[in-house]
Amino acid sequence: MTAPAILPARGLADRLTGLFWRHPRVLLALLLTPPLLWLGVVYLGSLAALLLQSFYAIDEFSGVVKEEFTLKTYGELLRPSNFDILVRTVIMAACVTLACAALAFPIAYYAARYARGHWKAAFYLGVMLPLWSSYLVKVYAWKLILAKEGIIGWAAERTHTSWIIDGLLSIPGLEGSSLSTSPLGTFAVFCYIWLPYMILPMQAALERVPTSMLEASADLGATRAQAFRTVVLPLALPGVIAGSIFTFSLTLGDYIIPQIIGNSANFIGMAVYQLQGTAGNIPLAAAFAVVPILIMLVYLALARRMGAFDAL
Repeated sequence: MTAPAILPARGLADRLTGLFWRHPRVLLALLLTPPLLWLGVVYLGSLAALLLQSFYAIDEFSGVVKEEFTLKTYGELLRPSNFDILVRTVIMAACVTLACAALAFPIAYYAARYARGHWKAAFYLGVMLPLWSSYLVKVYAWKLILAKEGIIGWAAERTHTSWIIDGLLSIPGLEGSSLSTSPLGTFAVFCYIWLPYMILPMQAALERVPTSMLEASADLGATRAQAFRTVVLPLALPGVIAGSIFTFSLTLGDYIIPQIIGNSANFIGMAVYQLQGTAGNIPLAAAFAVVPILIMLVYLALARRMGAFDAL
């Protein structure tokens, strides 16, 4: 009789592999637990704490936060000075979104319909390259560009067109001693910083427009303008809305650009930064922070209904 073969001892890795093969839900739970803990505890937990703080109020005499449920803090948002901050921020975010859409569409359209090979690679490099540099470096660079002694002011003086800048800075709502301290300069820097976030989703949506539909519209006698209005624009609209999610939300919450460029006007991000830091009014800062969240929840619900998430 021959002796039975001795099987090698199974290692821990083999036993775990067998366990995961027999119980795939265990593996799924192990994979999902860390990100769900991060999302549920750190992210959603911080948002819940923020929401809770917004229902507290600060004692006007002692400056101590009273942990009692009240809507008084949200009522303070309706004060003229605070409500003006909300309106100014929403208007700026809407203007930046519209301007980015107008600037991004021809760039994205050319990249989607005409750029090929090396030119398409150059397009992606040109769009992504500004994102590789430091956010603060770009903002401070624009601070120098928009200053009176900057290249824009120098070029305006040499071409005798400085009166155009002076005229723009005299318009009510755009006042400032220079572009670097005016809402117009803030608007320009916002557009530059967030423009790539509008171009990429728009370009992806335009690439999905079938060429056959454009050919069919031409066969039916449609002009280029009619084909653009009735075929290209409706199919590219989800990409425009997807890009607007980034530009609108990022403008709503940003406080660095308004603080460095055009620091004469206050925005929601600056108000939150100043209230929780200098003033110590955490409930009012939390109430200010809740407003963009509510706006974006409504905005995302509308964007989802229009198919914007398919273009992300």
